[in-house]
Amino acid sequence: MSQLSRRAFAQRTLGSILSYSLLQTLVQHDLFADETRPAVVKWLARVNQLGWDLKEQKLSQADWQKTIEELYAKADVDGFLALIDFDKLTKNLELVDTGARSLQFKFPKIDGIPENVAWGKQIFALKQGRSVVPHGHNNMATAFLILKGEFHGRHYDRLEDQTEHFILKPTIDRKFTVGECSTVSDVKDNVHWFKSLSTETAFIFNIHVTGINSENKDPTGRLYVDPAGEKLEGGKLRCRRIDYDEANKLYG
Repeated sequence: MSQLSRRAFAQRTLGSILSYSLLQTLVQHDLFADETRPAVVKWLARVNQLGWDLKEQKLSQADWQKTIEELYAKADVDGFLALIDFDKLTKNLELVDTGARSLQFKFPKIDGIPENVAWGKQIFALKQGRSVVPHGHNNMATAFLILKGEFHGRHYDRLEDQTEHFILKPTIDRKFTVGECSTVSDVKDNVHWFKSLSTETAFIFNIHVTGINSENKDPTGRLYVDPAGEKLEGGKLRCRRIDYDEANKLYG
């Protein structure tokens, strides 16, 4: 009986060692993420489908903004960071002194992640006090999702384009934290400006859908603006058109 007890004890000990070894393997290879990945993959697929619906004009710009903001509110930020191997992406990251550093990345080849996406994507990385400078677009819709840090976010409706100015009206002015989002389209909140409040590096996930209005032939590139404009009646502002260099000098 004493020998059997020792044998049983040895088997149990060996089983514990094997279990611990398996646990280490699971952790090292991030296999636990498989439990959370399906939800993140499903979320990405839905974000992509909404992008195609917008490009194909099955969805209005205002409806896309409303729907994408509802979807982003359900985003699993930690799951998303694990999916894209965020730690590896940002290892030895060198930040720019003004403005935001744009990080390009690829989604892993996992069943369910769309290969043909309707939007461009990037992650902005910013030092404390640095900004995604004030700008708008033509024929483009974008969505921001805060991944890390805190931001002071401002949006404006672009009411009128003049030769040297834009007529803007402030719409959003508040703090944004992890998991919060904002959107831009030609019809609503067209100009935005995000300034990092964090002492550590802050990050924003950005998608941008182009070609959303077949009748709009204007270039989709950034339209930089100085929001410190002349105050007009009705809360409006007459704001100067500026270029990239001045935007980054003033606000970057």
